[in-house]
Amino acid sequence: MSSATNGEKDFHQSSKADLFNHPDFYQIDDLLTEEHKLIRGTVRDWVKKNISPIIEDAAQQAKFPHHLLKGLGEIGAFGPQLPAEYGCGGLDYISYGIIMQELERCDSGIRSTASVQGSLVMYPIFKFGSEEQKRKYLPKLATGELMGCFGLTEPDHGSNPAGMTTNFKDMGDHLLLNGAKMWISNAPFADVAVVWAKNEQGKIRGVIVERGMEGFTTPETHNKWSLRASATGELVFDNVKVPKENLLPGVEGLKGPLTCLNSARYGISWGAIGAAMDCYDSALRYTKERHQFGKPIAGFQLQQKKLAEMITEITKAQLLSWRLGNLMNTGKATPAQISMCKRNNVDIALKIAREARQMHGGMGITGEYPIMRHMMNLESVITYEGTHDIHLLILGMEITGENAFQ
Repeated sequence: MSSATNGEKDFHQSSKADLFNHPDFYQIDDLLTEEHKLIRGTVRDWVKKNISPIIEDAAQQAKFPHHLLKGLGEIGAFGPQLPAEYGCGGLDYISYGIIMQELERCDSGIRSTASVQGSLVMYPIFKFGSEEQKRKYLPKLATGELMGCFGLTEPDHGSNPAGMTTNFKDMGDHLLLNGAKMWISNAPFADVAVVWAKNEQGKIRGVIVERGMEGFTTPETHNKWSLRASATGELVFDNVKVPKENLLPGVEGLKGPLTCLNSARYGISWGAIGAAMDCYDSALRYTKERHQFGKPIAGFQLQQKKLAEMITEITKAQLLSWRLGNLMNTGKATPAQISMCKRNNVDIALKIAREARQMHGGMGITGEYPIMRHMMNLESVITYEGTHDIHLLILGMEITGENAFQ
């Protein structure tokens, strides 16, 4: 992991100020506590100071800004919804959502890093791990001293994780793990991986794999047009000896990884609002400043139509995520409700990004504005952790009782 000083030297600091102004058309701030707003302000200030100046250069170079990891830990972006007794934030799900919103307002890839760490690595260890595993890993993951990744998706098994072929055998004094995972955020630099694999009885179990275990490699995925400031890679297991105490004891079957994905999808629903807000805010400012035919283009009907539709969809998404956050806090949120929120909010964010790109004209494709970067990032967000269509089928099954997957 690069030190902060050395890491910062890898990126050009943009001189363009981050002028983001939070849209709140329905006074949704009135629904938040003072603590929620304090957390939002703290994270937003840190993002504007530390990420905004370098994010365009990081995306252009397709380099992950490693030096940010310590700061992300310091602002509580890793597992904020998990208990303080394990070194985590002990915050509610609204707070978790707000943090994800502020991170993705700047860049989806940075939010992905935090989302994977908190919901897909720390959460399963907390939810399904032994007390010893919790004490060993969670405090260091919370600070960013250790970074993690989540191994579920395989080359031939994306939307159908039950078909996974990654497996382990009980060798008496250890487990022998074989297989491969792909499209894994954080993989190239992760210290630990929560990996889902089948045992000899074909049951899916979770195991904690540590970097340095012989036969465990994490080749990086290159040539991405999306999430370019995020590190993506594979997990390859070639007769990896994993200690038996690294098996997560608290769950068996697909319930394990799907429970983790529910937590992550919830965070994504908030994060996507952040990206949508940034695109809307940039488009609003640009149309006021850009003059054509003798007046600001904000004065033309088509531009106003687009802006009005954007703020309407953002407002609906805000209310959807806020209500879902309250359901999460009381343990009442269902997987289908989470699917609806993730699917809707990412969809509207992508549409807003595309409209904003047109409103910026030719400038919309440059790094002078964040629009094209958000748009490319959201093309991944709408696919990962349940594709747009898969979430549709989850909703369809919930409301009809009929399974369209088979």
